[in-house]
Amino acid sequence: MSHLLQTPIEYLKGVGPQRGDLLRKELGIFKYQDLINFYPNRYIDRTRYYKINELQNNPSELQVIGKIIHIKTVEFGKNKKRLVATFADETGQMELVWFQGFKWIKESLQLNVPMVVFGKCTSFNGAFNMSHPEMELLSEHEKSLRSALQPVYPSTETLTNRGVTNRAVNKMMQQLFLETQDLFAETLPPYLIDELKLLPKKTALFNIHFPKSQDLLARAQFRLKFEELFYIQLQLITKNLIRKHKIKGHPFTLVGTYFNDFFQNHLPFDLTNAQKRVLKEIRNDMGNSAQMNRLLQGDVGSGKTIVAFMSMLLALDNGFQACLMAPTEILANQHFIGLSELANELNINIKILTGSTKTAQRKVIHEELENGTLQILIGTHALLEDKVQFHNLGLAIIDEQHRFGVEQRSKLWKKNNIPPHVLVMTATPIPRTLAMSLYGDLDISIIDELPPGRKPIQTVHRFDSNRLKVWKFIRDEMALGRQIYIVYPLIQESEKMDFKDLMDGYESISRDFPLPQYAVSILHGKMKPADKEAEMKRFSEGKTNIMVATTVIEVGVNVPNASVMIIESAERFGLSQLHQLRGRVGRGADQSYCILMTSHKLSNDSKLRMDTMVQTNDGFEIAEVDLKLRGPGDLMGKQQSGVLNLQIADIVRDKDILQLARHYAIKILKADAPLQQPENAILKTVFIEMTKKQNIWNYIS
Repeated sequence: MSHLLQTPIEYLKGVGPQRGDLLRKELGIFKYQDLINFYPNRYIDRTRYYKINELQNNPSELQVIGKIIHIKTVEFGKNKKRLVATFADETGQMELVWFQGFKWIKESLQLNVPMVVFGKCTSFNGAFNMSHPEMELLSEHEKSLRSALQPVYPSTETLTNRGVTNRAVNKMMQQLFLETQDLFAETLPPYLIDELKLLPKKTALFNIHFPKSQDLLARAQFRLKFEELFYIQLQLITKNLIRKHKIKGHPFTLVGTYFNDFFQNHLPFDLTNAQKRVLKEIRNDMGNSAQMNRLLQGDVGSGKTIVAFMSMLLALDNGFQACLMAPTEILANQHFIGLSELANELNINIKILTGSTKTAQRKVIHEELENGTLQILIGTHALLEDKVQFHNLGLAIIDEQHRFGVEQRSKLWKKNNIPPHVLVMTATPIPRTLAMSLYGDLDISIIDELPPGRKPIQTVHRFDSNRLKVWKFIRDEMALGRQIYIVYPLIQESEKMDFKDLMDGYESISRDFPLPQYAVSILHGKMKPADKEAEMKRFSEGKTNIMVATTVIEVGVNVPNASVMIIESAERFGLSQLHQLRGRVGRGADQSYCILMTSHKLSNDSKLRMDTMVQTNDGFEIAEVDLKLRGPGDLMGKQQSGVLNLQIADIVRDKDILQLARHYAIKILKADAPLQQPENAILKTVFIEMTKKQNIWNYIS
C-alpha cells in the first residue's frame, strides 16, 4: 500500500501537471501521502439549507438551493468590473458576485438548473448578496462523498485566484480515498489502541476529512494528534537514551579540594534549596560515564551563575578544563568579572577570549589552553575558532543557547575526542509544554526560587498622560541615591522612527534632569563597542543617574544600585522581552520598581500583556501567557521555528495530549528500549521510516 501513497500528486485524477505544480509550491504537497496528511483547519455544519427569505447578515457560511436566472457584468470605478448573477428560489432573489477570475466563472455558469450555493451573506441596499460563492449542481451535491460537517482546508491567495478552491481540494480528497480504497496501514500497536480506546488509523483519516458526526471528528482529531506527538517524543527520548549509552563522557568521580574549599569557606551566601537540588542533579550526571546534556532554566537573578561555577569546580577537581560561552561581549565580560571574583579566592587561572582580545593576549591564551595551565575560559563565539584547542575540556557551559545555532554548539564537542559534559543555561523561561518538545532530549533542571533577601519587583502600568507623576517619582528615588533605566523600543521595521524617538527622548530627559545635578547616559546598538563599554562603566560606577537605552541592555547588565526600570511604549514589546528587561532591576537589597508606559490606545493583546506583567513576577507563568498569545514558532525565534511544523497537533492547545504521549513513550522505552519485542514491531517500522526522512527533529541537539 505504501508505494501507492508515494505516487506524485499530479497523477491523481483531476490534478494534472499545472495544479500539481501549484500544490507543490503553495502547500508543499508532493505525493498522495502529503495530501492525506493535509488536514482541515476548521469545519462548517452543512446539515441545513436556508431559504432566501430567511437570510440575515450572518458571519458564518451557509447554503441555499435555487437557480441562476440572469447574468450581467457591471462596471464600477475606473477600469473595474464585477460579474453579477441573479439567484432565485421560491421565496425570493439574491445576487451572486465575483470580482476576479470571471472569464472561466462565466463560462461555467448554467441558467435555470437547480444548484447549491455556499458562502457568507451580506446585505447591500436591502438585498442580499454572496461574493465568490462555492457552487455545485444539486444532482452532483446529492451523490458526492459528503458529510454534514464540511472541512475547510488552509489555502493561499494564489490558489484561490487560480481556481483551486476549498471545493476543489475536497474533490481531490474524495478522489484520493476512492483510489486508495482506505488501505492505510495502522501505525500504532494494538495494545496502545485498546488501552487508550483510539480509533483505527483508517477510520481516523476518513473522519478527519469526511466526518460522519461531531463525536467521530473529535475522536479522529485525538487519535491523529496523539500519534504525531507520541512519535516526536519517542524520537527525543530514544535520542536521550542513546546518548546516555553510546556517547561516553568523562566520569567526574572526585569531589575534591576546589569544590569543598569553595563550598565551606568562600560561598558568598547560602544556597537556596532549588540551587542545592539542581547541583545534585548536575553532580549525578557528571559522575556517570555518559555525557551530561542538561538544560538549566532559572529566572533572571535566580543564581544560575553560582551553580555553573560550582559545576566548573567539579571539572577542575577531576583534572579537566571548563569553558563558558555567551552570545555577546557585554555578557561574556559580565560573566568574567563575576566569576573572576570567585576564582581568584581559589587561585584558579581564568581568562576571557572575545572578538576584541588583543593578539598578544590571544597567544598566551592559546598556549595556556593547550598545555592545560588555563583552567577556565570565558568567551563569545571566538571560542569556536579552529585555533582554540583545549588540553582536556571536561565541561562546556552555554549561556542563552537559543542565540546559538546547532552547528555552532557541535563545534565545541569536536574539540575533544571524548565530548565534554554540556550545561545549557537560559534565563528565558520556556513553558514546560514547549520544553518537552524542543528540548525533550535534554534533561531539564529548574531553579524556581529567588535567593533570600531579594524583594519582588513592583510593576505598575501608567499612561503617557501621567508622565509628570512618574518623573516626580524618579526624582525622589534619585534623591535616595538610586539609579534609573529608561528603555525605548528599537525594532527593525520602524528603526528610523524609533531611533528618532530614542534621541528625542534622550534630549527631553537631559532637559528635565539637567547637569550638574543629574547626569544621563545613552546606550544603543549603533554605538561602537568601546563607547558602549564606556557608557556602561560610567553607569555601573554610579557616575550617571539615568541610563537611556534600547533593548541592548536586555541581556546581562548588572547594576545592583539601579532600582527603577521605565519601559517606554511598552505595548510594542513582547511579554518575554518585558520580563527580561524588568529583570535588570531588583538586583540589590532595595525595593525596585518597573513602570510600563503606554499610550491610551491599547489592543486586547497589549492590555493582557500589561496586566500579566503587573500581576506576576513568575517567568514560567509569563511564558505560558506568551505562548498562548504568540504561538510556538515566534517564541523560539528563527533558528528553532522550523522545529515545530506540526501537521495537526498544537503544542499550546493540546498540552494534555502531549503529556499523555510523553508518558506512554517513556513507559514503552523503559520496558523495551530497542523496540525489539513483537508487540512493538509496528512502532519500530514507523520509527525507522520517520528517521529516514531526515526531519528537523534529528538535528535539534
